[in-house]
Amino acid sequence: MNISYNWLKQFLQINWESHKTAELLTDLGLEVEGVTAFESVKGGLEGIVVGHVLECEKHPNADKLQLTKVDVGGDTILQIVCGAPNVAKGQKVPVATIGTTLYDAEGEPWTIKKGKIRGEESQGMICAEDELGLGESHDGIMVLDDSLKPGTPCSDIFSIEKDEVFEIGLTPNRADAMSHYGVARDLKAGLLQKEIQIPLNTPSVSNFHIDNRSLKFEVEVEDAQLAPRYCGVSMSNLIVQPSPDWLQNRLRAIGVKPINNVVDATNYVLHELGQPLHAFDADRIHGKKIRVRTVKEGTKFVTLDGEERTLHGEDLMICDAEKPMCIAGVFGGINTGVTENTRSIFLESAYFNPVAVRKTAKRHGLNTDASFRFERGIDINNVEYCLMRAALLIRELAGGEISSEIVDLYPKKKEDRQVFLTFEKINNLIGQEIPKDTIKSILASLDIQVKSVTESGLGLLIPFYRIDVEREVDVIEEILRVYGYNNIQFDSKLNASVAPSGKFEDYRLQNIAGDLLASKGFFETLSNSLTNPKYQELLQEDDGRTVAILNPLSTELSALRRSMLFSGLESISHNINRQKPNLKLFEFGATYQKDGSEYNEQQHLCLWVTGNRSEDSWISEKKKSDFFFLKAVVEHVLQRLGVNDYKAVPVEDEIFSEGLSLDTRKATIARLGLVSKNITKAFDIKNEVFYADLNWEAVIKLASKNKVVYQEVSKYPEVKRDFALLLNDEVSFKQVYELAYNTEKKLLKQVNLFDVYTGKNLPEGKKSYAVSFTLQDEKKTLTDKQIDKIMQKLQSRFETELGAELR
Repeated sequence: MNISYNWLKQFLQINWESHKTAELLTDLGLEVEGVTAFESVKGGLEGIVVGHVLECEKHPNADKLQLTKVDVGGDTILQIVCGAPNVAKGQKVPVATIGTTLYDAEGEPWTIKKGKIRGEESQGMICAEDELGLGESHDGIMVLDDSLKPGTPCSDIFSIEKDEVFEIGLTPNRADAMSHYGVARDLKAGLLQKEIQIPLNTPSVSNFHIDNRSLKFEVEVEDAQLAPRYCGVSMSNLIVQPSPDWLQNRLRAIGVKPINNVVDATNYVLHELGQPLHAFDADRIHGKKIRVRTVKEGTKFVTLDGEERTLHGEDLMICDAEKPMCIAGVFGGINTGVTENTRSIFLESAYFNPVAVRKTAKRHGLNTDASFRFERGIDINNVEYCLMRAALLIRELAGGEISSEIVDLYPKKKEDRQVFLTFEKINNLIGQEIPKDTIKSILASLDIQVKSVTESGLGLLIPFYRIDVEREVDVIEEILRVYGYNNIQFDSKLNASVAPSGKFEDYRLQNIAGDLLASKGFFETLSNSLTNPKYQELLQEDDGRTVAILNPLSTELSALRRSMLFSGLESISHNINRQKPNLKLFEFGATYQKDGSEYNEQQHLCLWVTGNRSEDSWISEKKKSDFFFLKAVVEHVLQRLGVNDYKAVPVEDEIFSEGLSLDTRKATIARLGLVSKNITKAFDIKNEVFYADLNWEAVIKLASKNKVVYQEVSKYPEVKRDFALLLNDEVSFKQVYELAYNTEKKLLKQVNLFDVYTGKNLPEGKKSYAVSFTLQDEKKTLTDKQIDKIMQKLQSRFETELGAELR
């Protein structure tokens, strides 16, 4: 939110430097994130002086150019080439001298340099209105008053307003500070604590009166819950034209583009007092009726930006006798807006239900100054006052007359809230005793009335516009922020208790697994739990178990994820599109789904691998990531966490074209494999993607049951022997592995497949496995006789049960 310092000073005549005011606002909870300078004419006309055209002749080498001699003060005569058709001898003109910075239509700077144009030297530039930022005309150069002295700075001639603009990071709870008046009100309270008393000025509406009753509208609100208060008044005989410079400068300073005097007046009051208003062209309101109601689902409506929108059945609309005219509290319609031809208006000021406005704004992807304020909650008791303020300002700017009584539909008045504040609670929460008189002074400066005083505390009346102050602790927070957090004394000694935690706490195991994965070149990601519900259609699942968001930020983020696969694929697609095809990612996160009336949340550790295992390097061979690489990583993670008792089962489903499920007797602890091409294609990913999904809750449970047993490292050597086995194609390494361990349970420590060969020189239907066997006796050194006996036994079993042959 932008706040103009000059505008702020209209409410509070403060003469502090901006940085000092910014510090106080930040201390009050209105954090100033930056202060920027504003000039009504960008550059402040620095380097622009009055010039007197002494000579003006046709350029010898160009038909449309003039060669001039210009006196710019003192003894300085400049030769300037000018292309304007209206330049003439004897004129007083604005001249941009060498080194002056000007700005183009987009605000980009460019510098006047000495140079030659068609062979003739040019030592400056005679300027038009638009080149200086003093207007939009480019028909010719500006001609100044003949009485001006050459060399006079143009900044002394033209009125240039300079301002400083505070960029305030307004938190959602501070709806009371969404205007210059609201910020000034807080600033006054802060100054009072510094013993600086400055009166707070408010715009007067004492001159408001009805000129005639010639333009009356019938107003009806169908649902008072959606529009608890609705005010309006008619104005006629207006002249719509550009606003005066002072008003345009106020709006431009805070980033609002001026449109015309009527619209600018409503925008001015919005940023001045925090009350959104809307002006309808009265001649376009059919039947002289205003209906505040919802319309039929699917109704088409064109907003001021020219976009046709499809209305929802819960969208509150401002309608006439025939059609909708405006999305209440959000955006006006294109057919009833104020134009240069408007002569009469119906001016609206209202309080709309914050929740309803927010839902409507999000549904249509709109974020306007009006919706920003209505969503957070404006001051319902200020609605009529702001209407009168705006009507008086429009009459001042556009003339005309107030042509109706004020319509004010306010069936159920909103009451101020009552809170009892105990002194003991204040002292306990703040940790320091604040004088009671100081507390009362702070409350009074915040418009919080003290209705009763007892020895134990204060009975308070909280104004309705302070929507964030509902409880005793909220009032204490208000007292503390105005009193000053920096004024609270802190003890030099800080005591804190350390909560005991077990070694199998979730965060500890996450750190262990994360460190291991990072050491293998994986990068951790953190993605949004909100996702696109259409992703679930890729899994051909439409079982109603998806958890939909009631008030989504957008249609693309309107459901909670049921699988973490898709967020990872989004990251992969994003990186591949930016020339990063080799990826190893992991993420800890949760998935959500409905099971009947229950909502379930489950924790996961997910891994994604695609491209090469490492970036290209001269020192290592390029090697693609594959299923076995991912499987090894998953098994290493489980082993590091002490989870070893599981079996691998082949799995094929909508996610994997090829995959494995790692199961225990009671649960599936991991599923991994090659992601189906139908899914990767939807994300425009052409590379193979390997994905693993670990049931983190099951892993933690198994890890906590694991008993670590110390085993002394054997001092006796290992012995390795190899077999080259010719096997049938259908025989798997798993069969070889299990048969080997069943044959020699005591001395066989490891079985490893280090080569697989199929093809030339092998009988049809056969393959060759190169398998190594590691043998070790932990009590003595193995003899050749023992080793040969074990290897013969293994050979015999392989030949008998697997039909193997030694090559």
